[in-house]
Amino acid sequence: MTLTDQDDPAARPAPRSRRLLPDLAPWRSSRDFRLLWTAGLVTAFGSFLTIVALPLQIKELTGSAAAVGAIGAVELVPLIVFGLYGGALADAVDRRRLILLTEAGLGLLSALLLVNSLLPDPMLWPLYVVAALTSALTGLQRPAIDSVVARIVPHDQLTAAAALNSLRWQLSAIMGPSLAGVVVAYAGLPLAYGLDLLTFLASGLLALGLTPAPPAHDAEPPSLRAIGEGARYAWQRKELLGTYAVDMAAMFFAFPNAIFPFLADDLDAPWALGLMYAAGSAGSVVVSLTSGWTARIHRHGRMVVAGAAVWGLAMAAAGRLSNVWLVLLCLAVAGGGDMISGLFRSTLWNQTIPEKLRGRLAGIELLSYATGPQLGQVRAGSMAGWVGVRASVWSGGLACVASVGLLALALPRLMSYDARTDEHARRARESRPASA
Repeated sequence: MTLTDQDDPAARPAPRSRRLLPDLAPWRSSRDFRLLWTAGLVTAFGSFLTIVALPLQIKELTGSAAAVGAIGAVELVPLIVFGLYGGALADAVDRRRLILLTEAGLGLLSALLLVNSLLPDPMLWPLYVVAALTSALTGLQRPAIDSVVARIVPHDQLTAAAALNSLRWQLSAIMGPSLAGVVVAYAGLPLAYGLDLLTFLASGLLALGLTPAPPAHDAEPPSLRAIGEGARYAWQRKELLGTYAVDMAAMFFAFPNAIFPFLADDLDAPWALGLMYAAGSAGSVVVSLTSGWTARIHRHGRMVVAGAAVWGLAMAAAGRLSNVWLVLLCLAVAGGGDMISGLFRSTLWNQTIPEKLRGRLAGIELLSYATGPQLGQVRAGSMAGWVGVRASVWSGGLACVASVGLLALALPRLMSYDARTDEHARRARESRPASA
């Protein structure tokens, strides 16, 4: 029997006051989700301080856009290697323990940045080394965090959980860069790195309260064979493959964050650097705070494509405009489009991937949503040195729109995906652990 809107409780009209407001059900129903959400907010807040401070310090030491863009290059290989291995590891060990150990390692790296910034003559090479090691630890940690959400949140609340997680991330992305701009300008880089270190200490204490998340009794040890099994599954699922490809294309062509310091100078608005980093997150927050409508959407693939197209168009406009306030508005619209695309990517992933493969598929997902920005930083920095900063931004936005359109045509299963009738969604729901 085909499920119709009348048969689907999620499709019934919600009270008018709740049609736009975010659904707080995951926060109310799961103590572990509350702990994970709060710990993530604290960690992300501090990390965004470093995201602004690190490229700015490299800019001050070198004055080179290519040197800033090279951050993405040194982060790329560790992210690929440890992201794939971290996915297999998340299926084979206690995910809570893996989260705690990697959080401690990330805190230690923040301490190293702090020490280097306090030297009379800070060194350049440690910045790249720490960036590479941070990428490796992130690759190990993120699959464990992403795969544990589907275990601690009920199946029908996964879209709401994705919206709340994105809201958490974007709130920290607004507060972190905005504060970083002020902190770096008036108190210096050491305070930014020091605050980041404190946030890792606080989030680690919160993560200690998480319930252990041991692997299945027949879990396969992490190996190339286990990674290959996850990759084969992803390749067979063309709708999953489409979400990875769309996200990577959007980020590769239209992620100019690394050259924001140069864009701010080009617009004669160095004071707006922190706002540039925060603008995209502001747009994402608007979408998150009005995300009640997302529960009534079932064609998730189409929304992934539409959101990525909005991202590219808005970035192209940001590169063409010369008024800094209009540029900030375009960056905010781009962030809203990226939020829509990411929200429905996450829902499609969490509602259709079997529990035994969640860690490995989370590792592949990490490559799609994290590798793309790293490559995008390299592309943006290289093109900025070749054709100019603003041309690098607008040409990348147009290339994003074109590539996303071609992928939508090439992968019809992404566009036809319907959560109400998809067999993989049904199987994943039926295979959930009894404790979920």
